[in-house]
Amino acid sequence: MQVELITREDLEKFKEEVFERLTSLLANGHYSKRWLKSEDVQDMLGISPSTLQNLRQSRKIPFTRLGGVYYYPEQGIIDELEKNLKKVR
Repeated sequence: MQVELITREDLEKFKEEVFERLTSLLANGHYSKRWLKSEDVQDMLGISPSTLQNLRQSRKIPFTRLGGVYYYPEQGIIDELEKNLKKVR
């Protein structure tokens, strides 16, 4: 088994490469989607858990479920709010 030593300089170089790659991805629109949990959406909209459940069941807001936890795309919630915005004369 061959042993390799990692120096402080190696770690600094790696950190810079990762930072540059992430900056590039974010500048190109990748990984810009923010996902909210149910509690965040309830706070954002000022609604109860049952109201959020009704919105999910009626498919009025976008969501996904992973491991028993519901996630909502922040932009999807904002888009639905704007879509249903009532214009004042």
